[in-house]
Amino acid sequence: MSVPQLPLALRYPPDQRFDSFVAAPAGAIAQLRAIAAGQADDWIYLSGPAGTGKTHLALALCADAEQAGRAVAYLPLHAAAGRARAALEALEGSDLVGLDGLEAIAGNRDDEVAVFDFHNRARSAGVTLLYTARAMPDALGLGLPDLRSRLSQCNRIALSPLDDAQRAEVLRERAQRRGLALDEAAIEWLLTRTGRELGGLVALLDRLDRESLAAQRRVTVPFLRQVLDGRSG
Repeated sequence: MSVPQLPLALRYPPDQRFDSFVAAPAGAIAQLRAIAAGQADDWIYLSGPAGTGKTHLALALCADAEQAGRAVAYLPLHAAAGRARAALEALEGSDLVGLDGLEAIAGNRDDEVAVFDFHNRARSAGVTLLYTARAMPDALGLGLPDLRSRLSQCNRIALSPLDDAQRAEVLRERAQRRGLALDEAAIEWLLTRTGRELGGLVALLDRLDRESLAAQRRVTVPFLRQVLDGRSG
């Protein structure tokens, strides 16, 4: 079975770069930049609940490494669940690999063995790995003790959910990059009247960008009420 390849524009969207990441743990961005540039060979286990920016950092790492001239591969494991071995074999020859979302293969023994084998081959070949997951290895529901052990040897970066001030900063930064006029009152309204999961807020911002462009209007509270009528109450 062939493994679908993600277009570069999808793999490395311009919004998901190190300089646009909000509230990274101290030293984390510098560490990841050094890894991308080949100045460090740390293996990273990046954990945090949904919406904390794990994919953002994984894609930023891959984008920087590719820009530095390294052979890079990025695999969202939910797209390879149930056939991880074939997907991972397609990544052979890379200098740096990002495996995003380990929870997608947790509990599937064949997939876990495939990741374990890939981990060992990568170590022997000098390939740098970054894993992301919603929990630490011992809390991820992995059935293969040897895989838990290997993952536990990686350097860990733990991400925490953003507070409202940090979510507002993300919205301001994303709006500015789009050239979207977003009133402060509109930001506060979004944070109090809509879901607070960051991925959903960013997707909503994309929608508002399209709607405001079509209507030739600033994103104000009345405009938000008009666009989201019946959705947020």
